[in-house]
Amino acid sequence: MVCSLFVAACGSDEEEPAGGGTPSAEETPAKEAIKVGLVTDIGGLNDRSFNQLANEGLERAKSELGVETRVLISKANSDYVPNLSTLAQQQYDLVIGVGFLMADAMNTVAPKFPNTKFAIIDVDATSLEAKPTNVSGALFKENEAGYLVGYMAGLYIKDEGGGTAGSVGGQKIPPVDHYIAGYQAGVQAANPDAKVVNGYSQKFDDPAPCKELALDQIAQGAKVVFQVAGGCGLGALDAAKEKSVQGIGVDADQAYLGDQIMTSALKKVDVAVENEIKAVQDGSFKGGDNAIFDVKSGGVGIGETNEVGAKYADQVKEIQDKIASGELTDIPDTVK
Repeated sequence: MVCSLFVAACGSDEEEPAGGGTPSAEETPAKEAIKVGLVTDIGGLNDRSFNQLANEGLERAKSELGVETRVLISKANSDYVPNLSTLAQQQYDLVIGVGFLMADAMNTVAPKFPNTKFAIIDVDATSLEAKPTNVSGALFKENEAGYLVGYMAGLYIKDEGGGTAGSVGGQKIPPVDHYIAGYQAGVQAANPDAKVVNGYSQKFDDPAPCKELALDQIAQGAKVVFQVAGGCGLGALDAAKEKSVQGIGVDADQAYLGDQIMTSALKKVDVAVENEIKAVQDGSFKGGDNAIFDVKSGGVGIGETNEVGAKYADQVKEIQDKIASGELTDIPDTVK
């Protein structure tokens, strides 16, 4: 893989004690031992994107913060309420729901366990009908990440003499549509003559329908296919490889899937999970509110590129900087 357009600084602001050495136990207060449970959505832990990222954040917290963890995997929507309830009944300090599809379940369960703290990814905590004050939401500006990868796709299609940019969504829910709307806007900002096509598989776990949709889009002239369907979307990226077109990954950096991956739209779900855990541990957790992750904060962005995408790295970086500075706004988040 050739380059990375989105790099986060990972240095520490902590200063070494005078004279070097390790701080004493008195200087470094012990972190509170807490229990954190995570409930996946129906994509499961092996989706190589959304749920996997959430679990990576949990595992990092286990290693770095010393928390006790448990993961319950949801195989159907009907598993959400019992899984969330099980962890609350087992007195986990924080219970995390992964995904928009869990909103109704969270609205049902959280009010029944007012002494348990909950967090939910991709759901506005203030929008829950029961208005539970023990739920924190983590929201992402997926449209900004979608715009960046779409802009790259548009530049590529222009250099190829024109064509179509395809996208394959899972279900038509806000986080998916935010990505796709931004992507389509980015494509046409870079190349007003480019066409865009989109389809929904209605799945997040089975690669077959996404591959079928992608193959159909490629047959219509798509030279780039953006997957926004978790584990199902792996089928779309497989179709891109099979037909020698460019693929774009989602949520996690999916460059490792092959040379057909032009780039990926990044969404730092792992960071959101770890931040919620830290907040519970240090006492700063705030229910009934949301944390917002965008390009400016480093919460969304663009991943590594292949040789094709690397040609457009500088141009896309300029767009990223304009979004971060506020010069570029009004990126759509609704699919037309």
